[in-house]
Amino acid sequence: MKRFSAAATPMSVVNISAYKFIALDALEQRQAELRARCEGLQLKGTILLAPEGINIFLAGTREAIDSMVEWLRSDPRLADLDPKESLSESAPFGRLRVRLKKEIITMRHPQIRPEGGRAPSVSPETLHRWLQQGFDDEGRQVVMLDTRNDYEIACGKFEGAVDYGLRSFTDFPAAIAADRGRYVDRTIVSYCTGGIRCEKAALHMQELGMEHVYQLEGGILRYLEYTDAGGWDGHCFVFDERGSLDAQLNPQPVPGQAS
Repeated sequence: MKRFSAAATPMSVVNISAYKFIALDALEQRQAELRARCEGLQLKGTILLAPEGINIFLAGTREAIDSMVEWLRSDPRLADLDPKESLSESAPFGRLRVRLKKEIITMRHPQIRPEGGRAPSVSPETLHRWLQQGFDDEGRQVVMLDTRNDYEIACGKFEGAVDYGLRSFTDFPAAIAADRGRYVDRTIVSYCTGGIRCEKAALHMQELGMEHVYQLEGGILRYLEYTDAGGWDGHCFVFDERGSLDAQLNPQPVPGQAS
């Protein structure tokens, strides 16, 4: 169950993040169509397009966001697009950018093709229960694995989570390969801000032959949106002018930085 609604807060700007790993072609045409649609709705933010899929961060009025999501879902391949939402008093993006990329999240492991099949996921509600009881439904110890960069983790993380102090997500494959023994006979839940990095990370771990691997569905943002944030400590760093979000998804300055 969502923990907030537009009617419960004076903040009127709706911020969404969403992604979908799906094979895409005609990227320049899609880029032009997306830019025109966003400009017509006066949306700001960033959309990344790559042969492996789409990654979306947009802000605007409730009506404009709903119209954009409806238009995106009119493509059968994006019919199940499920954006994470948060609210703010103003748009946290200065302008609109629609960019073409080699990957929508860079790992530099081209053999990973998420559109070929997703890694198993765990819902926020189920993870919340696992964290409260200390083990999964099969009785295995749950290990939270943070796939974000070091400066993001400095804002907040799940209590007791493993992190590798990554400078870049491209460093993750080497870090996990050197530490596989830690996870034997345990359930691994990889997590990130919105789900995209932890999905690629989970697929990579499966390719390494690691068992009992899950991704947190929707990442930290969905966990904070759908639970009471139990097990989470601190703020969630976001890549826009808000800086970070607290456990109620309210904008907050990044700890240690001037507001």
